[in-house]
This record gives sequence, structure tokens and C-alpha cells, in this order.
Amino acid sequence: MRQEVFETASQTQFDIVVVGGGITGAGAARDAARRGLRVALVEADDIASGTSSRSSKLVHGGLRYLEQYEFSLVFEAVSERKTLQDIAPHLVNPLGFMFPIFDHSRVGVNTLRAGLWLYDGLSMFRSPKLHESYSPKQAVEIEPLLSPKGLKGVPLYWDCATDDARLTLETVLDAKQAGAVILTHAKVTGLMHNDNGRVYGVRVRDQLPDGLGEVEIKATAVINATGPWTDKLRAMADEHGKLLAPTKGVHIVVPGDRLPIKYAVVINHPVDKRVLFAIPWGTETYIGTTDTYYEGDPAEVCADLADIDYLIDAANSYFPKAALQREDVTSTWAGLRPLISQEGASESSVSREHEIHISKDGLITIAGGKLTTYRRMGGEVVSKAMDMIKMTQGFADRPLEDPRTGREPLPGGVGWPEDDNAEAVAELVSQAAQGKLPEKTCLFMAERYGTRGVDIAAMAVTDQRMLEPLVDSRPEILALVDWAVTQELAETVTDVMERRTQLFFRDRDQGLGAVEKVAARMMELLGWTEARRVQEVIAYQAEVAMSRRWRDEIPVE
Repeated sequence: MRQEVFETASQTQFDIVVVGGGITGAGAARDAARRGLRVALVEADDIASGTSSRSSKLVHGGLRYLEQYEFSLVFEAVSERKTLQDIAPHLVNPLGFMFPIFDHSRVGVNTLRAGLWLYDGLSMFRSPKLHESYSPKQAVEIEPLLSPKGLKGVPLYWDCATDDARLTLETVLDAKQAGAVILTHAKVTGLMHNDNGRVYGVRVRDQLPDGLGEVEIKATAVINATGPWTDKLRAMADEHGKLLAPTKGVHIVVPGDRLPIKYAVVINHPVDKRVLFAIPWGTETYIGTTDTYYEGDPAEVCADLADIDYLIDAANSYFPKAALQREDVTSTWAGLRPLISQEGASESSVSREHEIHISKDGLITIAGGKLTTYRRMGGEVVSKAMDMIKMTQGFADRPLEDPRTGREPLPGGVGWPEDDNAEAVAELVSQAAQGKLPEKTCLFMAERYGTRGVDIAAMAVTDQRMLEPLVDSRPEILALVDWAVTQELAETVTDVMERRTQLFFRDRDQGLGAVEKVAARMMELLGWTEARRVQEVIAYQAEVAMSRRWRDEIPVE
């Protein structure tokens, strides 16, 4: 199967090659494929393996951008928030944000209320719910761990939470369904130039063990959507100036019973006043994010001890009764924001707007932006590529179509109930599983896989082994490994553990107890050798170790 994909890629003349399988590249590939363009997407690792699985997992308008007078950015984002709720209702869900105002807060209650009216207004009053306000007494009744000391008032406003990796994945799967050719674990090693010095394709090397070597993929236009790796690809186009100034964002995960919260809570760090969030996440709670400039290898970004202490201090300043400690942290993630460089700007003040650049050899680069606005960004960069194609060859050989990316649902959203009733879909999952799956597993599959959860359940029930949980007391079952491999482009154990099941983040042992079971099943499905199976287990254990590297910095007493 993988060999067929590589052969197709090397034998096809594409209109566009998108380099980068993060959310921006995914959006561009979906938009292009739905227009009827011949498109290939090339990703050096896995879909969403970089920033797009390591964000704050929010689809939001960016309330804080109002302070920077970036009204157009907020308007675009809140508009896209509603669109993503429509096309991915199983993945983009309303989440309330409590914003405690203390007597030492930089913004007063009345000022914040005025800002929230503007925020709701910019969304044309189509927020999941309009904001409201609570007295200190009411707020502490809702969130008992919240510190009452100096509390003046607590407005509540609404944005959305998402599963960032799965939103990216389903966008790619929809692109594939529309005709895009998808190559993961395929690294671009160079750009191909014609006699006029114009880019006409990329050289790609298979990154998997016992891989398929290197192939050439020809295209009229090449889009660079590589996020933190943007400047590395630009250097292949002889563009050596720095376009990006990436900043590192770290999140920590703690057990929900250590920090039980009903709503997300907006936190201003007690030292630098940076805005962070504490966010409920099923049986866990996560806290983030940091924002510091980063100049190292994007593949090596991880949390350090200073990041952990910074986030714990922030949480404890708002929830002193929780008294979180380093040992409460069960997992971490770190990602890089691919922000456009602005001389002299602090990390938090750098604009989140995106930019499109075209190098002298025709490489089209899109950088910056936010997860929330990925669909518009993808459409914009594809339109830029089409302008370039029209100058050279046009589209006389076929009609192009309206991509309808804002109206057609992603795969798991097809047939989703108009009343957004996840429990109704969970009941369908249960019926497909003939009642053999626990209720929590059926609901998990409905909320994470949408209506495709029914198909997974129908597959699982044909083999008793498929119904077994990967981790005792958790909802993930072995059938999800089969689904990941056969339907969701997973090629490695890490692909499955981090971005298909998220056991890496959500399980309190980070899935280490399940890794042998997952590797053994993938060995069956993909025909691995025993040596490859062992290699996959070791590679995943190394990923977990890197996320825990901060623990090695703790002084020995």
C-alpha cells in the first residue's frame, strides 16, 4: 500500500505539492483537492506531529488580542470558530472560561465586561453562549478551589475546545477522499529547479526503517507549510533570511482529582502577568502555556524544570488549596508557535497574523497564524498558488470547483445530529457493538471519532480481541489500533500512541503499559519483523523519556 502511494506520487504531474502535514498544510491540501486540483501532501513525520498536536487545544477568537487592537484578527477568528463548529461538531465543542478579577488585576471588572460585549459583538452574537458575570461568592461556589482573597468578580465567556491532532487528521483524510495523495514519514531533501531556476517539485526520502528510498515529485507549484521548519525549507530555495521567531509553549497535565474544575479558568501569572489557562480535560486537567523564544531544533523541543515550576506557580496562585507539586505532573507537551519575526517584540506581543511569501524561485511560503483560522489560511495560499499556475499553464484541461470547505463536514461530522447530541451517536455505537462495549467507551468513540465511531464498533465486534481495552479502566480499545493503521495513515507506534489515541498525554503512565500490545498488533497488520517491532517500542519509550526530561533537572536532596 505504501509502495503504491510512493509510485503514484512519483508518476503524477501535480498542480500543487504541499510540504507540511500540520493544520495549515492540511487546510491547504483539503482546499486544493476539493477544487479539483491535483495535489500531494508531504510530511516528514506524522500528520500533526509538530505544533498541531501540541497547542492549547482551543478554537477561540483571542480575547486578549482586543487589547492589541487586532480587531480584524479577532473578527476572522470568531467567524471561523462558528464554521469549525459546523463542519467538525464532534471535535469543536463549547467551553466556558471563567476570568477571575482580583483587586490586584491589571484589568478591572467593568473594563473586562465591556471587552466581552465587544467580543460577543464581533462574533455577531453567535458565540456558543453570551457572557455573564458572577459575584465572588457565586464563583467560589462553582469553583471551590478558586482563591476568594481579593476577588472582585468573575465574568464567564465562551469559546471552544478541540482535539487539535484529530482536527488536523480529519482535514487530511477529507483531502485524501477528495483525491489528494498523502505521504507521511517522507522528508523533503531538496527542491527541483528547471532551467529557468523555477521550482518544479521536491525530492522526498522515505523516513521509515527499510524505507522505499528517494523519489521525485513534480508539481507546478510548491507550498511551504512546515511551521517551525519554515526557514529550513526556505533555505533550499536560497532564501537565508530568518522569517520566523518561534516561541515555545509548554503545557502540563495533572490528575483531575488534584485540580478539579468545571470551567476553564483564565490565570494571570503572579510574576510576569502573562495569561495562561487551567482547562478541564476529561479525567485530567492541563495548564498552559509558557511563551519563550526558542532557537533550537524543533524536533527536540520539550519542557524543562523552569517551565514546570512556572506553570505550577501560576496554578497555585489561583488555586492555593490544590497545592500542586512537581510530582503531580503526569505528562507534558511542548510545541513551537511559528510566529513571524518582529524586531524588538516580546514573545507575547508578537502578532499571530499569518503572512505569505514567494521566493525568487517560486516557492510559496505561508507562516504565522492560528489553529482557529487554518481553513481560511489554506484557501488563501492555494489561491496564491493558482495565480502562479495560471501564469504558466492554466486549467484548460478541467473545470475547477467550489471547495466548500466551510460547508462540507469533516469525515466524523457526516450525519452528526443537528442538536449536537453526542449521547445519541454513542447509542448508535453501542448498537453497532451489539452491547459489548462499556458506555464510557461508546461515548468516547462518539466524541472523538464522530459518526465513524459506529464503523469502528461494527469492525470491533467481529473479533473479540478488538474489544479489549489498551489500558485497564480507560476507554481506548484494540480496534482503534486497526482503525489507525487501515483508515488513518498511522505507520508507527508513536503515531498511534500520541496522535490517534492520545494515551501519551492522557494516561497517567503515558501508555507505557500498552505499548507492547500496540506494537504486537501493528506487527501483525503491517508485516513488521521482530527487530522492527522492538525498534518501535524503543522509539516510543524515548518519546516518553523526552517529555519527562525535566525530572532529571530536579536537584537530588
